[in-house]
Amino acid sequence: MNSSVDSEKHADLSSIKGDATRQSLTPPLNAAIILSLFKAEAQEKRLARRVIWLQILITLAAAGAAYGWKSSPQYAIAVLGGGGASVLNGALLAWRMSRAALHSSYDAHQQLRLMYFYAAERFSAVIALLGICLAVLKFSPLVILGGFVLGQAALLAGRLFLKIKTEDSD
Repeated sequence: MNSSVDSEKHADLSSIKGDATRQSLTPPLNAAIILSLFKAEAQEKRLARRVIWLQILITLAAAGAAYGWKSSPQYAIAVLGGGGASVLNGALLAWRMSRAALHSSYDAHQQLRLMYFYAAERFSAVIALLGICLAVLKFSPLVILGGFVLGQAALLAGRLFLKIKTEDSD
């Protein structure tokens, strides 16, 4: 009986010593992980801003080309409408990515719900803006969709190529 009590005390003491050893090793390890996560988050925010600016520049260039090609401000504004919907999509994506980083990632169901909500929000905003351009402003559908596709292509290409560029520079 006495030996079992002694063995329990010994097990408790060894677990306390093990906990103290783990606690003394944990903060530097966590600090390194947290630092790299902050660095990755800051890089992602810079990348998102660059991609949005790239979308804006390509949309403006396409609107200028449409104006020069047809000499009609109607076509240039239609390209701006479609490209603006794409820029709004990219901006919402960047904003919601930064907001999602603020929530704890321990609750996978909550993260999944947020991801679906953010996707539906972006989809609704793009559909509403394109609908306004088509139904209310009565712009040319092909020109609006051309501007939107150009902006989306800039979003995809920008994320791909700018990410490769930033990874190579690190």
